[in-house]
Amino acid sequence: MGKADGFLTIIRENPSRRPVPVRLRDWREVYEPQSDEAVQNQAARCMDCGIPFCHQGCPLGNLIPEWNDLAYKGKFAVALDRLHQTNNFPEFTGRLCPAPCESACVVSINTDAVSIERTEYEIIEHGYAEGLVQPELAAALTGKSVAIVGSGPTGLAAAQQLARAGHTVTVFERQEAIGGLLRYGIPEFKMEKAVLDRRLAQLEAEGVRFVTGVTISDDGANSLATLRNDYDAVIFAIGSTTPRDIPVPGRSLEGIYPAMTYLKPANVEALGGASSPLQASGKHVVILGGGDTGADCLGTAHRQGAASVVQIELLPQPTPTRPANQPWPTMPAVYKVTSAHEEGGERQYAMRTKAFHSNDGTRVTSLTVEHLRYHPDGSTEVTGEDTLDADLVLLAAGFVGPEIDQLATLPRDGRQHISVNEVWLSLEGDGSDAPVFAAGDAVRGQSLIVWAIAEGRSVAAAVHAYLAPDAPALPAPLAPYEKSWESGF
Repeated sequence: MGKADGFLTIIRENPSRRPVPVRLRDWREVYEPQSDEAVQNQAARCMDCGIPFCHQGCPLGNLIPEWNDLAYKGKFAVALDRLHQTNNFPEFTGRLCPAPCESACVVSINTDAVSIERTEYEIIEHGYAEGLVQPELAAALTGKSVAIVGSGPTGLAAAQQLARAGHTVTVFERQEAIGGLLRYGIPEFKMEKAVLDRRLAQLEAEGVRFVTGVTISDDGANSLATLRNDYDAVIFAIGSTTPRDIPVPGRSLEGIYPAMTYLKPANVEALGGASSPLQASGKHVVILGGGDTGADCLGTAHRQGAASVVQIELLPQPTPTRPANQPWPTMPAVYKVTSAHEEGGERQYAMRTKAFHSNDGTRVTSLTVEHLRYHPDGSTEVTGEDTLDADLVLLAAGFVGPEIDQLATLPRDGRQHISVNEVWLSLEGDGSDAPVFAAGDAVRGQSLIVWAIAEGRSVAAAVHAYLAPDAPALPAPLAPYEKSWESGF
């Protein structure tokens, strides 16, 4: 695959980012365009490795060596066909996925991995530029209907797969617009929402119906019982959106918010909507959490003109290279500098929040943090304390599960996620009530966008097999659920 000696003669070259002083003045995506020659050179680094471990690294099982070779040869249209065989939304994963495929790349054993994610991005963008991404209509309708609750990547992938199989699909979303965290959690500088909207237009053209502003619960006009009566199958793909709190003294002070409470109105404002009531302008911002959501808050605070930003991580600083206890081809925890980190701010590691403080008793003005030393057995000891100024504190410590307090009828597992069996089924149908399926972060816990799409395809395959057992099966990338949970990164 690719150029025979490409992995030996060509170094990895990532696309350039727009200059920091320039990009901080707008909300556009941060990367500069790459030439076709540069893209082909990077795809040429994909080697004929015999066993493509990138397939194992990718939850979707993307045909990576095939479309890398086609991109190297400039055959972007054929490469797009290969890409769409396994991935409904490569424009999302090509921007947002942490690329476990690259961690599993054979080239990455002793040098920089092949730039798989960026090649995926270029293939799909070529497809859009050339008008190749068109609606794919079902050959015939099955007469069966499916309700999908949640319009994130899991729900959208399931909707597209089922609509193309001929089922009538309605997607219900509690927010005022479709997209879930793709729309309200991902800042414009990581993915402009026009990228989402153009794909939604395709789904609508394929027959998917979207209904916004609807919360499904056990009672009322929009009850689960009503959905089970009106549709032949129901899918819950509501994500894991309950934020992890930090219950320490002073938590009830004003000025302390979960990350999504801050990011959603900021995204709305960036798109020309109402001004966000939570502004970082001129404030000392502290972000508790060192992951991707924390980085999203960091980049947003920069663009709002924060006076200072400190991002705090509970764990020690990762090593710059793969740790010995996280061997290839697993996805390692390594130190990385995102575009938001490049723009400024301070990062602190091995620190735990002890208490929030206020000068007036109402609004946060500082917090006390403990410095931790981690021992080989996993235990910690406190080695000191510091006090940090803070006018705005953002909790970006992850999510603990789905918001299903109003859905007592849904079965739960020990982690309070929606429980499913080996075919993604949560509640059996009794002949009059439709069965209920579930997938995505609501089932497996907070995870990657590529897993969300994979699970959307898998639950679609399970629903299709239930509704049309005599029809050809839909492609599904995952094994039954218990196995997929153990094999995921």
